[in-house]
Amino acid sequence: MRMERLSQDKIRIFLTFDDLTERGIQKEDMWREIPKVHELFSEMMDQAYSELGFDASGPLAVEVFAMPAQGMVVIVTRGKLERDADNTAEDEEEVYEMEVTLEQSEAIIYRFRDIEDAIGAAKTLAGHLTEEGRMYRYQNQWILCFDPAGLESSGYHALIAVLAEYGEATSVTPAVLEEYGDLIIAADAVKVLADHFAD
Repeated sequence: MRMERLSQDKIRIFLTFDDLTERGIQKEDMWREIPKVHELFSEMMDQAYSELGFDASGPLAVEVFAMPAQGMVVIVTRGKLERDADNTAEDEEEVYEMEVTLEQSEAIIYRFRDIEDAIGAAKTLAGHLTEEGRMYRYQNQWILCFDPAGLESSGYHALIAVLAEYGEATSVTPAVLEEYGDLIIAADAVKVLADHFAD
């Protein structure tokens, strides 16, 4: 479980499928109101408090993004509290008022700190696994986005293994990339990178 603070009132938590499996939670369970999911959420909030100093009291908006290859991304936004006047929060029971939104993305999206890493991944993939993909520039990082529809299961896992070697999974969704990212290579990004930067 990895977490980062996005702003004073917003954090992002990255859950791998191993994190879920260890707790006996299936991906589909995140959509259901069951005790195990509540326990996981309490654990996440405890860790967010100890690691980031994020106090999860009061109303919370929780967005869950399911990524097929990478795991799940949970974005928690804290609402403004009306009961800050007196600090009697200790007397209250730990109840999270949550508004949960769920989105699922089939896309495989990896980010790379510099273009060299993206080129390395492209050269490894080209001619073997895929020559497809789109490349974006978003928040000073290079991002490769793939639609796994045409891949067989073995190719799918091999693609992720290569991407994970050079970059890291990101919680950015295709919709965010379309709207806020700069489209650098619209199609066949792997082929373009591998051909353009051939040794």
